[in-house]
Amino acid sequence: MTEQKSALRPRRHATWFHPRASLARDGWNIVVDASLDGWQHTGLRTVDFRTGEPGTAEPGTTELELGAAEIERLVVPLAGGCFVRAVTEDGALHEVELEGRASPFDGPTDCLYLPPGTRAALSGAGCVAVAEAPATTRHPLRHIARDEVTVELRGRGRASRQVHDLGTPAVLDAERLIVCEVITPAGNWSSYPPHKHDEELPGRESQLEEIYYFELEASPGAPRAPGGAAPYGLFSAAASSATEIELDERVRSGDVALVPGGFHGPAVAPPSHDLYYLNVMAGPGERVWRITDEPAHEWVRESWEREPPDDRLPYVRAAKGARP
Repeated sequence: MTEQKSALRPRRHATWFHPRASLARDGWNIVVDASLDGWQHTGLRTVDFRTGEPGTAEPGTTELELGAAEIERLVVPLAGGCFVRAVTEDGALHEVELEGRASPFDGPTDCLYLPPGTRAALSGAGCVAVAEAPATTRHPLRHIARDEVTVELRGRGRASRQVHDLGTPAVLDAERLIVCEVITPAGNWSSYPPHKHDEELPGRESQLEEIYYFELEASPGAPRAPGGAAPYGLFSAAASSATEIELDERVRSGDVALVPGGFHGPAVAPPSHDLYYLNVMAGPGERVWRITDEPAHEWVRESWEREPPDDRLPYVRAAKGARP
């Protein structure tokens, strides 16, 4: 028993849940990187260039820079579009306008992959996320159009959700980075059954850190929360044989959960609001998402065979993106 405990990667020494704006730094609303204790394979930055919004960039911010580093990145417009001016390691200038969308709940967005060694500047009038992972392989800079993003419907019944493969191996050539986003209709559960990916078990499981960035929006026809009453969903994570972690959190728009390992899920949408989260994953091994379900809840997948998919999906509010 003593040997087994010593083999666990310690994960209780750091905080893995971060409320909105608690990770703000250098003009960014959120900065997740290797400066956080125990975190090494993934990163996330967000900036909201809109004025008057709580938790937005510092007043007067019109542009933010990304320095050249051994990091690959995916620029993801969350609400509105943005403009990216990038210079790759060979000195080539790339000026890319990302159309974006009205909100994270308005279908997939176009996005931009930046290879390692690229410096860039972001500007615009919306909210933008930048997913990151340490890397050295120089894959080409690539603008991924909205209609290139694969839309998947996963689960059944109250476990139905919609996944947008923004930067998964099926869509993007990269070294480490895996990026997707999930919309969970009001009242449904996603990241379910609870699962883990914290061990490199060839052909069975991959070792991946994971970031969850959350947003909530009143579902069509539902009343919005009155002023001062921020809607919230729920998110959980529990220990596995490889990772000690325990999270049972209320999650609100702008919050971040870090999952170094362990069985994580469900992410639960409240009855009146739809839940969105952006997932950033990367690890030291093969760039593939292989998972192990929590044994006590493996039966959940079999139950889906008897349930219809949620008729609210596919969930696409708008055909085109737009700047606010």
